[in-house]
Amino acid sequence: MGEQPIFSTRAHVFQIDPNTKKNWVPTSKHAVTVSYFFDCTRSVYRIISLDGSKAIINSTITPNMTFTKTSQKFGQWADSRANTVYGLGFSSESQLAKFAEKFAEFKEAARLAKEKSQEKMELSSTPSQESIPGDLLSPLSPDTINGTELERVTPDTPQHIEARAEPSHKTLPPSHSSSSMNKHWEAELEALKGNNAKLTAALLESSANVKQWKQQLGAYQEEAERLHTRVTELECVSGQTTVIKSQKTELNQTIEELEAALKAKEEELERLKEEVESANGFQFKKESLSQKLQDTESRNQALEARLSELEQRLEGQQQEREAFRDSLRSLLELLDGKIFELTELRDTLGKLLESS
Repeated sequence: MGEQPIFSTRAHVFQIDPNTKKNWVPTSKHAVTVSYFFDCTRSVYRIISLDGSKAIINSTITPNMTFTKTSQKFGQWADSRANTVYGLGFSSESQLAKFAEKFAEFKEAARLAKEKSQEKMELSSTPSQESIPGDLLSPLSPDTINGTELERVTPDTPQHIEARAEPSHKTLPPSHSSSSMNKHWEAELEALKGNNAKLTAALLESSANVKQWKQQLGAYQEEAERLHTRVTELECVSGQTTVIKSQKTELNQTIEELEAALKAKEEELERLKEEVESANGFQFKKESLSQKLQDTESRNQALEARLSELEQRLEGQQQEREAFRDSLRSLLELLDGKIFELTELRDTLGKLLESS
């Protein structure tokens, strides 16, 4: 059957900044599908997420992984194979709880599958290993590397191991398998020491950077206050829209009055034309009426020019109003983004302070 999806959800995907190892870098512009896959042929569980055709998460679940809830809607886990830390932002607490529950379930299944694989390897090993004490045969569990047993390892661990190994050397003849097992123990011990040193260095680094994070938080708070002040100013400016509406109403009334006046002038023009036709015998009156007709036409043109100018002014005011709305909307979106970043930073700082 190959790999099959066994659980899916939607979340915003983040990765830790590989340079600073502090800040989160979003790898998806919007919420994407995050799925658990199971390969029945290899008994392997993986977390996979695609943004279009690009794989933004491809993480194999191992027994030493831990999914940590850093806030009500955000969780993270470290993938040593990919050398990164993944973060998921969910839309609700229930989605985060369900994802964490599935992570623990599949992590336990991966541990059991690994133990079964190790048991098969032990059963197929040479008979000489059957006489070796169980303490020497039991491999180091990945959970001990992850920290559950790390506190029990002390600097005198090598002497302790040698003290436990001496009786078995007295009762067992030297063999190639025991020599390779000792080398395996030494390699595991060195790996534990290396992991312990890395964890200690990471803890010291995070403690040293708490002050810097506090300064960044203060700067973000000042920026938020400045943005709030700007929004207040824009809200005051938005009060001018009422004035624009009243001016628009006045312009509409003026246009109606001009249209009525234009209609009256047209009626008057028609009446004057009738008078001119009926006054053929009165040349002086005809000239007077002709002059009045010309005056009326010039007024008509002036009124039409004024009407066109008012229409242009009205259109310009409408465009300015739309531009103002777009500016206010973009500023509000920027403010929402800043507030969301501040909330995440506050939650992360709170978690770090509690852990340190």
